[in-house]
Parts: sequence; C-alpha cells; structure tokens
Amino acid sequence: MEKDSGSSIAWFLAGAAAGAAIALLYAPKTGKDTRKLIHKTTRDGRKAVENTGEELMERGKELYERGRKIADDAAELFERGKKLVQL
Repeated sequence: MEKDSGSSIAWFLAGAAAGAAIALLYAPKTGKDTRKLIHKTTRDGRKAVENTGEELMERGKELYERGRKIADDAAELFERGKKLVQL
C-alpha cells in the first residue's frame, strides 16, 4: 500500500492538471484573466509538487534509517549466533 501512495499522488496531480486545462478551454474569461488564472494554477501546482517531493524525501529517509537499523540488528544477531556456535 505504501508503494501506491507516490503513484496515487502523481495520478492525482496529473488529473488536476488535465482538469484545469479543460476548464481553461471552456471558461468564458478574457485573455488577461485566463493568463492570471494559468499563472496562479501553475504556481499552486508547483508548490504542491514541491511539498509532495519534500514529504517523499522525508519518508524515504525514515525508511532508510529503519532499514539500516534492521540490518545492524541482523548483523549483531549473526555475530552472537556465530559466537554461540563456536563455543
């Protein structure tokens, strides 16, 4: 399920961009208003992507640290087992 969260976010962002593009094509606004809307939507989208990237980076760091601890624990258990076998 954790693997799907990044994919889900990407699909959500792609859908939001497609929806915004379609809305712009059918919106009865002037060119100036449409350009302002495009600028605002782009800025908001960029912020959302940056935030998502930061969240994914933090999550990756957490998973790396957890994996590193598990590997260290496994190495310690291996060494303890090795010493017990040698006795």
